Amino acid sequence: MDSKWMKRGMAAAMAAALTVCTMGTALAGRLEDITARGTIRVGTTGDYRPMSYKNKETGNYEGFDAELAEKLAASLHVKVEFVPTTWKTLSQDTKDGKFDLALCGITRTFDRERTLAMSDGYLLFGKTILCRTGDAGKFKSLADLDKPDVRVMVNPGGTNEKFARANLPHANLLVHEQNAEIPGLVADGKADIMITETMEARKYVKLNKKLAAPLVDEPFTKSRFGALMAKGDQDFLNYVNFFMQEMETNGTMDALEDKYID
Repeated sequence: MDSKWMKRGMAAAMAAALTVCTMGTALAGRLEDITARGTIRVGTTGDYRPMSYKNKETGNYEGFDAELAEKLAASLHVKVEFVPTTWKTLSQDTKDGKFDLALCGITRTFDRERTLAMSDGYLLFGKTILCRTGDAGKFKSLADLDKPDVRVMVNPGGTNEKFARANLPHANLLVHEQNAEIPGLVADGKADIMITETMEARKYVKLNKKLAAPLVDEPFTKSRFGALMAKGDQDFLNYVNFFMQEMETNGTMDALEDKYID
């Protein structure tokens, strides 16, 4: 082989190796960055009771995942810094590194796992509906929802919208930007149905006597939540998975479920 080409090949190989090494160093430092910073940045939509909800009066984040984030921070001997995001921008914000991970009732899906990293799952739940109490007897199946005269409201960009578009092609689909406002809009007659998860449905039924969740014990799907992270930092993913397992083992997950859901 010509020495000129050998030199070029060696140079290219060395450059590629240096790039991989540099990327590995940058990607593997999340835990170190968190320790040095003294905070862990947690992305949250703050609009999903009972998982993560921003209290408008206090400005504080409350709920299962908000407290779980506090415990994750404590395990790292740092403080938690909540970073606002939306369901529409959640994946891109995670990829862009706007926070270290996201925790706000995020469903584990194959689409998310393919392009991002998701932790081990926690809390078994499923897709269900909220409706007005007087209409509870009308909705017993997906077929009862999938009609042109049924107004189904969802928030944009999340799994609720995806579920509705995939399973309710004949319904009158209404997309509303603020997820936390939808239960009230259903109660006030601005929509007939909210597609949601069993956790959220149980919470709003307790908060508003005008609302019912007739199918909450027979959800359309079964899933688990997970923490969402950018790909590439296996050490950080391993730590978060270890944390989740310990919270399950020592009873913390059960205690949080009793506190915020049951």
